[in-house]
Amino acid sequence: MQILIPKPVSLYGRSDAFSIPPVTNINVEPSSTEMHSLGRYLASVLPPAGQVTESGSGTVRLSLNGDASLGEEGYELSITTDAIQLSANRPAGLFYGIQTLRQLIQTDSSGSPRHAQGNAVSLPAVSIRDTPRFAWRGSMLDVARHFFGVEDVKRYIDLISHYKMNRLHLHLSDDQGWRIEIKSWPKLTEVGAQTQVGGGGGGFYTQEQYEEIVDYARSRYVTIVPEIDTPGHTNAALASYPELNSDDKAPALYEGTNVGFSTLSAHKEITYKFLDDVIRELAAITPGPYIHIGGDETHSTPKEDYKIFIERMQEIVYAHNKIAIGLAEIGEVELNPKTVAQHWQGAAYKGAKDQGNKFIISPGNKTYLDMKYDETTPIGLNWAGYISVKDSYDWEPGSYMEGLVEEDILGIECPLWTETVLTMKDIEFMAFPRLPGIAELAWSPKGANWEEYKVRLAKHGRYMEAMRINYFKSPDVDWE
Repeated sequence: MQILIPKPVSLYGRSDAFSIPPVTNINVEPSSTEMHSLGRYLASVLPPAGQVTESGSGTVRLSLNGDASLGEEGYELSITTDAIQLSANRPAGLFYGIQTLRQLIQTDSSGSPRHAQGNAVSLPAVSIRDTPRFAWRGSMLDVARHFFGVEDVKRYIDLISHYKMNRLHLHLSDDQGWRIEIKSWPKLTEVGAQTQVGGGGGGFYTQEQYEEIVDYARSRYVTIVPEIDTPGHTNAALASYPELNSDDKAPALYEGTNVGFSTLSAHKEITYKFLDDVIRELAAITPGPYIHIGGDETHSTPKEDYKIFIERMQEIVYAHNKIAIGLAEIGEVELNPKTVAQHWQGAAYKGAKDQGNKFIISPGNKTYLDMKYDETTPIGLNWAGYISVKDSYDWEPGSYMEGLVEEDILGIECPLWTETVLTMKDIEFMAFPRLPGIAELAWSPKGANWEEYKVRLAKHGRYMEAMRINYFKSPDVDWE
């Protein structure tokens, strides 16, 4: 039990254990496609083998118990000498309970269950009841500065969902590249997708590939939140269509890392025609309720133009039946009451707070996974400082922001910008082991204790190795 991350709300251990048989029968409710899918998923991760059955003879049972107090994502897990019972109010809770089961098996770096003796695998007898603290538990992956293909995104979805995160915010456009096919504006990908930071080409997702990502995320109970960054961070779009520029001249494609030099015009109707088409097509392939509109680092956008632009951009998002999210600078503008502000630095969040809007908090000096761990880290940035594993965990999200109370906060998101991140191994190295700790802050009850957590994290190192995660062996932790 000293390995579980995030830490459950309540856990009672006993001295006995459950021995997993050579073939485990997993009993699920009949006539439920989703329950069968969860059963098959559990069968794929239970050693040595599992099979799904609708009979009552299964040694593992998945069920929906109608306990509304567990909400959409809570679960109860009971392991006795005779059986494993996992129940929840909704299927998402069963998925998160399965993640807890996976960690209890405690595989070692060879991929073999640590409890295995001969052909037997045992699990500690335990009773767990668990519900999340925050509804929004997410990460942002920047696929614009460097492009990452479908399989890499699926891998990231697997990793974040294992730690009970339920949002993946995809940063799909920036100065360096446009990454989503828009059929009514084909040059966005014919031209704007061909570059990335430092050269070497770029890439994009066809709408079919994006839908594949969305469907895969849904199978892991993750909601995809697409972002079209506006009105700044738009050079890739401006280079694709001259008419989007105030002087009708397209700038060169960009492969650097400076920010704040590009802007869409707030006074050309073609701007809003373009954005309406983009949001219309994106909304049609995004079943989740949110679309992120960016809104930060608009140094080339006059203040009054910024207000005009954000107000109209909000209207476009809501016209397509989505909820707008923007970085906290959007609080300078009159916001729709449903619009969500995302804090990242400074005091810009206070405008949205004064209007009563809800927040996602992503403080740069705590949650930005692209920040270096220390001065020796081979990749990453340090504009927000160095963020050690201890720093990323040892803070209280409910009271961290002056003037915000917990009721203002939807949850936490840890961004991973990719100016210096080129491969999936780079993503893993920057995210782990900081991401599991941030996931715990978002899921587990208030009262995080670094001294207690680092003991669990030390034991968890072998588990990350078994998952083939390229994690940073932080000197903050006495790894086992």
